[in-house]
Amino acid sequence: MAIDFDRVQKPARKLRKLLKKMPARPAPEDVHDFRTHSRQLEANLEAFALDTARTGRRILKPLSRLRKRAGKVRDMDVLTGYVSRMPQQDDEQDCSVELLEYLGAQRRKYADKFDAVSRQDGAKLRKVLKKGKRKFAKLESRLDKDSAGGNSIAIDPTASAIEIAAELSAPARLNRANLHAFRLKVKELRNVLKLADSPDQRLIDVLGDVKDAIGEWHDWEELIAIAEKALDHGAQCGLIRELKQNARKRYETALAQAEQLRNRYLKISEKKRARSKRPHPGEPVWDAAMKLAA
Repeated sequence: MAIDFDRVQKPARKLRKLLKKMPARPAPEDVHDFRTHSRQLEANLEAFALDTARTGRRILKPLSRLRKRAGKVRDMDVLTGYVSRMPQQDDEQDCSVELLEYLGAQRRKYADKFDAVSRQDGAKLRKVLKKGKRKFAKLESRLDKDSAGGNSIAIDPTASAIEIAAELSAPARLNRANLHAFRLKVKELRNVLKLADSPDQRLIDVLGDVKDAIGEWHDWEELIAIAEKALDHGAQCGLIRELKQNARKRYETALAQAEQLRNRYLKISEKKRARSKRPHPGEPVWDAAMKLAA
């Protein structure tokens, strides 16, 4: 079987459980799990071209709304961890305490908003997620009954992976303005490739490392923006200077890893590029995409 339908079904199953037991003030791990499975489910629906179907639309609209609310809570959890773990000079301790108090207050506010939306949409979303599960089960049944039909079913995820990978070759140069958008595509590609029955784990890991490196840099940039707003200490604030120094280091690391990914895994030879009428990914990603249809 080219596609692991247990992986396909897992996000919806996990989300239904999370929605049922989610407390008003969710723990960081609950928020993280909700966002992770939400992204994977969105990728799965798009990979199988179910995002435009009626059930897909009924899932995606409330799910996207909840995921964004959860994202705000998650940001405060991550940023709080960064500030808490920073080594600090004596003159920075008051700034750190003030910033941590601000992040804590924001976390409570965002958690309340997430809880309100969860209470409003959660029950209906759990029902429609169950319908989505049946949609995927029908695809699996077709794949089991007819190997030729299985190949046709796999066309959508394979084509989706190839299209996403091709998009990662643009823009020509990565920088601060487009690196985060590049990360979203990396995450999307990784989610689709993970659906294979025997995925290329090395490539999955590389994509995950790049995703995490860019995400960490972006988090530090967000932390700087929040600190400048919350502290209002100006350029002389030692804590803000240290935050900016950390962000610069993360940016350099993330950019280097992203460029290495493009050069090693996404770049095709000049000869093949000359023959190609449309952009397509390099051999490692192409081979990984083909595993979805093998």
